[in-house]
Amino acid sequence: MNKLFVIAGLILASATVQASDFFTLADQFFSKHVHEGKVAYSTIKSDQAELNALLESIAAFDLKGANSVTQKAFMINAYNVLAIKGIINKYPVKSPMKVSNFFDNKIFIVAGKKMSLNQLEKEKLYPMTKDPRLHFVLVCAAVSCPKLASFAYKPETLEHQLEEVTKKTLNDPDFIRMKGSKVELSEIFNWYSGDFKTKGKSTLDYINQYRTEKFPSSSKVSFYTYNWTLNDK
Repeated sequence: MNKLFVIAGLILASATVQASDFFTLADQFFSKHVHEGKVAYSTIKSDQAELNALLESIAAFDLKGANSVTQKAFMINAYNVLAIKGIINKYPVKSPMKVSNFFDNKIFIVAGKKMSLNQLEKEKLYPMTKDPRLHFVLVCAAVSCPKLASFAYKPETLEHQLEEVTKKTLNDPDFIRMKGSKVELSEIFNWYSGDFKTKGKSTLDYINQYRTEKFPSSSKVSFYTYNWTLNDK
């Protein structure tokens, strides 16, 4: 019986190391190749060893053996890595929209399952968490996306990271623009309006939770045109 416990413990320890290795690799990758939200695609394209190691880790990750916080952190990082991979496959390219079926191609292996970026976000991650802050940390390789972080999201610091990145994004004058009494929002707030309007509150109510300079409820809201130009460094 003791022998069985030892074996089970070794298996659990191995799975834990695997998860830890993924977050370490992801953190090193983002810190090296992302600067102020821009990605060094040319550098990544010229030497894909780090990217390939991450892809292998994403494919082999044990989601079932991870708790919900670890799953959430893993999928956020996986999405951002895979979005970069989708660009690298066709680089040089000027926009993710120039890549055929960029969001719907089932070309990625995530925790042993073949899926697309949209499936990872809309069928796996968001239904599991119902967290509107995901819209500020999942980055689809375009200039109008929130800025990609130069670090990995980690289970032990995830809540703090999500709060800080959301606050930074919603106070970014390039992401939310104010012109007199008018507020120009990213199309993200239009496409996913239902995610921000909860318990009778408006989108501005949600945004104001994180704003240093609050918007009056009487502000006129519009949505500026999304810039799909590649977030290339």
